[in-house]
Amino acid sequence: HVQLVESGGDSVQPGGSLRLSCVASGFPVSSYCMAWFRQAPGIEREEVAAISSAGRTTSADAVKGRFTLSKDNAKNTLTLQMNSLKPEDTGMYYCARGTVPYCNGRWGNWGQGTQVTVS
Repeated sequence: HVQLVESGGDSVQPGGSLRLSCVASGFPVSSYCMAWFRQAPGIEREEVAAISSAGRTTSADAVKGRFTLSKDNAKNTLTLQMNSLKPEDTGMYYCARGTVPYCNGRWGNWGQGTQVTVS
């Protein structure tokens, strides 16, 4: 049974930091592409950052230099460190599992999300 459980969302002021965690169960994060997405009201869900099974990361231009994606294979956890937060970072953040080890833009499972509000 695949499960993704996000946590760490909160309300912060601009310039603040948050650390989001996604605990995976039912599969090893070491074997799949994993990613964080976000969705603000009225806006399409967008990919924030992704990491392949080999550890190669990509991130959206809007978060480059501010957000860092990492994973802990031993703890089966994905972490998104978010610094220098801006109001436009506000949204529901979702953890996603890809369908294969490399990141191909296809996603098989989603978590329930954790809310981030920057104001």
